[in-house]
This record gives sequence, C-alpha cells and structure tokens, in this order.
Amino acid sequence: MTEIFGFPIQALMGQLVLGLVNGSFYAMLSIGLSVIFGMLNIINFAHGAFYMIGAFLAWMGLYYWGISYWWSLILVPLAVALIGIAVERTLLQWIYKLDHLYGLLLTFGIALVIEGMFRHWFGVAGQPFDVPEGLTGGFNLGFMFLPKYRAWVIAASLTVCVGTWFVIEKTRLGSYLRAATENPKLTQAFGINVPIMVMLIYGLGVGLAGFAGVLAAPVLQVSPLMGSNMIIVVFAVVVIGGMGSIVGSIATGLMLGVVEAIPKVFYPEISSTMVFIIMAIVLLLRPAGLFGKER
Repeated sequence: MTEIFGFPIQALMGQLVLGLVNGSFYAMLSIGLSVIFGMLNIINFAHGAFYMIGAFLAWMGLYYWGISYWWSLILVPLAVALIGIAVERTLLQWIYKLDHLYGLLLTFGIALVIEGMFRHWFGVAGQPFDVPEGLTGGFNLGFMFLPKYRAWVIAASLTVCVGTWFVIEKTRLGSYLRAATENPKLTQAFGINVPIMVMLIYGLGVGLAGFAGVLAAPVLQVSPLMGSNMIIVVFAVVVIGGMGSIVGSIATGLMLGVVEAIPKVFYPEISSTMVFIIMAIVLLLRPAGLFGKER
C-alpha cells in the first residue's frame, strides 16, 4: 500500500516526522513556560526572546569564537539561565504579588527590547547554521529518508523534558523548589533561601528555552524573529495542556506538532490554524486544559 485516502504514504510519514520535530520544540519551550508559570505565577512572554538568544549564542559561538555545537548544548543554556536570573533579580522580583497582567506586560516589553537589539545588530535576514559533524546524512527507512539531525532533535528534546519532570517532581531539590513557591514564609523558616530557589526556577525555565534554541539553530535559520514566530503557538500549547502542568506541556507539545503537520498533506490552508481551533474547543470543554487542575 503506497497511498492512504489517495495521498502518498511517503508524504504522510514525512509530515509526521516534521510534526514530531516541531512538537519537540513546542514541548521544550512550553515546559519552560509551565515551570515558570506553575511556580512563579509569571506569564513569561519573553520566553521566545530567550529561545532566540540561545540560537544566536550558538551561532556566534561557532562562527566567532570557535565553540562547537556540542559545547554549545552545555554552555549556551547556562549562559541564557544567567541572563534570565539577572532579569529576574532586577525586574521580575518586584511584581510577584501583583496581578498577572503586570508580569505579562513587563515580559512582553522585555521581549520587544531584546528582539529590537538583535534586529539592530544582525538585521532580519536569517543566519545559516551547519548541521554538526556526526549528524549529517540520514537513515533510509524504506518509506522515507529520515535525517539524522531531526532524529537527534526528537531524542534530545524528550530526554531533557523527562529529565526536567523527574527533577521537579521526584527529587529533593524539586521539593525545595515547589515549597519555596507554594509557601515561601514556612520554607524560609526551615532555613531554605527562598530568593535563591526562585532564581533557580526562572533560570531553569529560560535555560530550557536556550537549549531549544541551540537545537533549532541547524533546523531553522537563526533570526531575531524566530522567537516571536514561535511564542504564540507555544502559549497555545501551554493553555491546551494546562497552565503549570509539565506533563501536559510535553504531551500536548508533541501531539500538536503532529496535528499541525498532517493537514498540510490534505488541506494545507488549515494547518496554521489547527492549534488555535483545538485550543478553542479545549477551552470550551475544559477551561483548565487537558492536564490542568480546576482552581
């Protein structure tokens, strides 16, 4: 059988793989957003800007400073996390007790400033980033040719997402992080430095965005607009999965990546709106999201 409903199976499988790759980026970005919102109650609209910074740091590291892609996977998320911690300490810490709208407006402003700076320095044209050695070529699966790098993106994203869930939900550090945000006064009474825990939470969230930026650099052209192009869809993923739900972010990100890709074979015009159609339906039937908890 080479066709399904009159469409070539090669086209369907190719879109399925592309959907999994996009879904991996959605999961990586939405899990960072969920960590920040679930623990700090901040709607971090600057998340796409940190994703873009991660991609640019990897690009500059390779072409200006000779830092390989593999070292960038380690160093860039740490650098982005430090930038995020600086933003949290200087700006965000003053709005934790205010309405969500203040955090949304502040982080939106931060995103505009960061994007404007990079557009001034690099323009809006994308910068190419070569696939690293060892991940060039691909696998012949018979029905399609799977690039090695796309397979690596899926595997790396799933590993990091599951690892993040495990750290937050199953380790002592994760229990400290949750306690510091759920009951800061009691946590402080037990000798835990709450401000440091809050810094770590925000740093972790934006560090995940930086890691996703490094993964995206060889797939997409590195551009100042890449964050703003992605963030709206990622917010939709978080809303569908449930605000603050890590499991919901992972599952929904992967699922929506596929749901968005498959219609490109049957009816390409609707593919870009599928995520928002699903979001509307989910909000009508379950306002807290698929994995969220009613409050």
